[in-house]
Amino acid sequence: MIMTPGLRKVALTAHVTSSIGWFGAVSAFLALAIAGMASQERELVRATYLVMGLITWFVIVPLALVSGLTGVVSSLGTRWGLFRYYWVLMKLVITVLATLVLLVHTQPIDLLASVAAKTAVLGADLHGAQLEMVIASSLVLVVLLVLTVLSVYKPRGMTPYGQRKQDEQRKDATAGDTATDKTQGIVQEREGNDIHAAAFKMRKKESI
Repeated sequence: MIMTPGLRKVALTAHVTSSIGWFGAVSAFLALAIAGMASQERELVRATYLVMGLITWFVIVPLALVSGLTGVVSSLGTRWGLFRYYWVLMKLVITVLATLVLLVHTQPIDLLASVAAKTAVLGADLHGAQLEMVIASSLVLVVLLVLTVLSVYKPRGMTPYGQRKQDEQRKDATAGDTATDKTQGIVQEREGNDIHAAAFKMRKKESI
């Protein structure tokens, strides 16, 4: 079902806004992760991981879910569809995987935030989790850049499903044009017959 222009603009606005917000939130998260791992100030490190926990659950996760949902709605409501073009399908798969990975990585984030809430000193055994946050957020930024490139350039290429649907639409359009031509031909033929009949009647009257 194709959405009306107004609904399409609303869905697109929501998708673009949430996607930009997702990118910005992950960028801020990466900056905090680097600061938390590199800083030697206990209070700064503690505050950093407390804020990272809040950003994750109240900003990044909601924006990721909204971005994915509005992307699906926008695709289904436009000519692009959800499974017709490879670039749309790739965006869908990447977004779903990125969201799942994000949810998995909330566990070490919660661990760091929990430790930071209880003590001002993080043990050396948490260095691996700190490094994981830096690497994970960096990779997510790369993934979001890939999604942006796909949205902007829209690489060509239709899936087998999309090709089949396009062929069906062309056949329906051809059948509709043929039916229209036949109808017009019948109408023209009738008009021609009416003209000939009227001319014949006029000639008959003149002969009388």
